[in-house]
Amino acid sequence: MKPLRTTLAARARRAAATLLLVAVAGCVGRVPHAIDLPPPQEVTTLGPGDVFELHIVGEDKLPTAFTVSPDGTADLPYVKRVQVAGLEPQQLSEEVRSKLVAMQILVDPSVSVSLKDLNSKRIEILGEVQKPGSLPMGSGMTLLRAISLAGGFSAMANHGKVMIRRHTRTGTKAATVSVDDIMENRIPDPQLQAGDSIDVAQRVF
Repeated sequence: MKPLRTTLAARARRAAATLLLVAVAGCVGRVPHAIDLPPPQEVTTLGPGDVFELHIVGEDKLPTAFTVSPDGTADLPYVKRVQVAGLEPQQLSEEVRSKLVAMQILVDPSVSVSLKDLNSKRIEILGEVQKPGSLPMGSGMTLLRAISLAGGFSAMANHGKVMIRRHTRTGTKAATVSVDDIMENRIPDPQLQAGDSIDVAQRVF
C-alpha cells in the first residue's frame, strides 16, 4: 500500500496537469480572425470644408490654399467662383486650366491641385469612448487611431467587442473586432474608410 503522502502528491500532479491541458485547449480553441469587411475604398472627391492647394506654374504671387464653401464652391484666382464639390483633384485642375484658356488669361497653363485636409469625409465613433461623435477622415485612418482621437476607451468599454459598420454598393456590412488582438499583433489594425461607423460595446459584469 502506497503512503498517503505519496498518493496525495500524485493526485496534485494529475490535477495540475489537467488544469494546464484545459488552459492550453482554451488558448488553442480561440483563433483570432482578421476583420471580415470589404477592403476600404479611398474617397478623394472634394466636399464642403475641405482644404486644397492650387498652383498655377509661373504665377507665384497668387494664393495657393483654398477652402470649399458650404455650397460646394471655391473662389479661385482669375476664374473666380467655381463649383468644386464632387470633383477629384485632377478634374479640378483640368477645369481651371480649361477656364483659363477659354477666358484667354493664359495660353497653355500648367495647373496642379492637391488635397490638404479632407474635412468633409468623416467617420462616426459611438459607445464606450471618452468623446463619442464624428471625426474627420484623415489619411491612413485606422481603428486604433480613431479610438485614440475619440479620447480612448471609457472605463466600461469591452475591448474585445468593437463593431465596424461599412456602407457598400450592395448594403451595409458589419464586423466585430477585438482591440486586444490588434494590440497583441494577432490581427492587423483595420484601415477605415469615409462613412464607417464604429460602436464600442459595454462590458457585462
